[in-house]
Formats: sequence, C-alpha cells, structure tokens
Amino acid sequence: MGIQEIATVTGLSKATVSRALRGLPSVADTTIDQVRRVADELGYVPSSAAAGLATGRQRAVGVVVPVIDRWFYVKALGGVDAELRRAGHDLVLYNLGGPDGDRDRAFRRSMLRHRVDALVLLSLVLDETERSELQLTRHPMIVIGGPAPGLRNVGVDDPAVARLAVEHLLGLGHRRIAYVGGQDEAGMNVAVPYRRRDGFVETMRGAGCSVPRGWLVDGRFSFAGGAEAGTVLLGGSADERPSAVFCASDEMALGVLLAAARLGLHVPGDLSVIGIDGHEHGAVVGLTTVAQDPEAQGRTAALAVLAEVDGAPPVPVPPAPATLVVRTSTGPPREGRRR
Repeated sequence: MGIQEIATVTGLSKATVSRALRGLPSVADTTIDQVRRVADELGYVPSSAAAGLATGRQRAVGVVVPVIDRWFYVKALGGVDAELRRAGHDLVLYNLGGPDGDRDRAFRRSMLRHRVDALVLLSLVLDETERSELQLTRHPMIVIGGPAPGLRNVGVDDPAVARLAVEHLLGLGHRRIAYVGGQDEAGMNVAVPYRRRDGFVETMRGAGCSVPRGWLVDGRFSFAGGAEAGTVLLGGSADERPSAVFCASDEMALGVLLAAARLGLHVPGDLSVIGIDGHEHGAVVGLTTVAQDPEAQGRTAALAVLAEVDGAPPVPVPPAPATLVVRTSTGPPREGRRR
C-alpha cells in the first residue's frame, strides 16, 4: 500500500498526499486529517528509510532529557511526541541518566551515531565540550526550560513567575516569606532555580521586606527535598518561622505541605504555601501555584525545529504563558504575624 492508493481514494495529487502525511504547514488541517484517516484505513505505513533516501532527511527528532521520571520532563515529552507523530516523525530519546549517568557516551557517540533531523533539549545545562559536540551535527536545536547560551528556548519567564507568586503572598499581607529552591539534583538547567530565586529576592526587596539568610533553603527541586527544607524552616516557634513559603516548584511545595502537617501546622492559618508548575497532585491537595503547561511547551519546541528542518529560518520563541491559580494553601497571615 503506497501514496498512489491514498491519492486515488482522496482525489488528491501524490505530492499533496506526501505533504499531508508529513504535516507540512502548506497543507490545510482538514486535508491532513483526511489523508491520515484514509492512510489508516488502508493500512499505510510510511518507510522512514525510503523517505530519508529520497529527501536526505531521517524523519526523526532526537530529544535529550536529564532523567525521565520528573513530572515536567514527562509532560514536555508528551507534547513533543504528539507533534512529531502528527508530522510523521519518530522520536529518538536520549536519557542522560541524571548526575550518575554517562553523559560522555550520549554526547560523543550516541547522538552522532544516530541519524536525526533536529534535537530538542529538555532543561539542560551544557558545558563547552557538549555544546561543541552538538554543533558538529549542524541540526536545528531548541531547549525547553531555562535558557542556554546560543540556543533558542521555550519556557516561562522565570523571574516574572516568581514575582507573580510573591506578589500574591504580599497582597495577602505576608511579609515574613521564605524561599525553597536550590539546584536540581537530577541535572536540571541551573538558570531556572537561580532566575526564580532572583525574582523572589528582587520582589521582596522592592516591597521593603528583608529575607534572613536562613530563609533561602535548598529543596533540590524534589518532593523529598521540599519536605526536608520545610522541616528546617518550620521547626522553630511562631516568632521564628515564616508566615509563608514560596517554592520554586510544586514538587517542593508538596514536600513543605507534608512537613507542615507533620509539625501540626494549619495551612493556611499558620502557614501559606505557593509553588510553580501546575502539577496535577497540587490540585488534589489545594496547592496555590503559578501554573505552566510543559506539554504545550513541548509542542511549541517540536513545531519550531520541524519548521527549521523544512527550511524556515529560526525565529525567537516568546515566553510561554503562566497563570496564577489560587487554591486553599494560601490565605492572610494571622494577626501579629504581618511583620
């Protein structure tokens, strides 16, 4: 079963069918849907090898992740995969395996050996050697998450989302606000936690609020790290602890909520907690958050590199949207705890 049979059934030219199967932007969505429906009915399976010989393209995109078990990465991967499948491309996954993984193998051998048309990097910080190895491929590239020198990136404006979260707490009357952030132990882009911390500090300073050094705590961007950070922050008396905690990720915020519960603190009466991300578990426990959509970011990144593969010039990607979602984990501080 080939393209000619699909063309016969749909009444379209072979060229149009070919473009529709690749999901090219020059073809109307209705035509793409029609062609793919007929292709499925006829049992058409495209040959990536044949396509590569005919076009010089492999019809595959490599996606590089620090680890594969984090919420953000899983959601972003889903978005990338959805757009690649729609365009008839395969996804080739390169998992660096966290801090104990073999990054040298991935960058020096795997990526250069496998044939792909483009690369999507998820929240990675690259050293000079890794950047040079990637540049040797001459592939279109984009980063999802924090910015990387010389590469386009898809992601939220990290200082802005931090400011939105802190302004929510300030608007409720909180002035004793702590920050849980730190570096992600799994290898996340270092720019993300730094930029969110800077957004927190600048917003607090702009409101005339001081932040004790001990209220900038490392939560390792994980649930367990957040729980440990929360235990450190909240273990003292009411006069010593903050009235609110801003966490640079929802996973850490969920850990702080656990720590508060273990210490017998009422949320939001004794403590307000806010995070960033929009993690589905946050909705279950009533976590206030600044929500982003990593799946949509993955789709945007895939479309950007596919367009470049098809000859379009690379264009800057605007910041991804983020929205304050107020739930039950934030409220005004108790009287006497506003200063």
